[in-house]
Amino acid sequence: MRADTVLSVIHRTPSEIMLPENLNMGELSEARRKAVASSIRPISIEELKELEVEIFPYHDSAWRERFSDFLQENHGATFYHATTQDHLHILYCHSKEKGIWYLPGSGLGPLQEKGLKILKKIVEKT
Repeated sequence: MRADTVLSVIHRTPSEIMLPENLNMGELSEARRKAVASSIRPISIEELKELEVEIFPYHDSAWRERFSDFLQENHGATFYHATTQDHLHILYCHSKEKGIWYLPGSGLGPLQEKGLKILKKIVEKT
């Protein structure tokens, strides 16, 4: 485990700790599904660009470049943003059925097939 990860979780209770290697978006709990369903909203490209700095604080990040390219390639698409009670953020592009999760200061990754299917159902119900 990285030292900065350890430092970021020292002052949290065990129920608040979610290390990135333990996060599997394909296995969303019922509480998370409800949180995503109640918090999901369309997000503008401008808002996404502001979040880009929070998600990818390092300018030389390969993820940051891929994220920026994806936004540019899909400028007219509708993107969605949701959060859960444990501060997990989800960004989802419905038309491309792609998305990422990120936990500020801890980790990020692409949404897997099962998580994407859940998000598709949630978005199509709204």
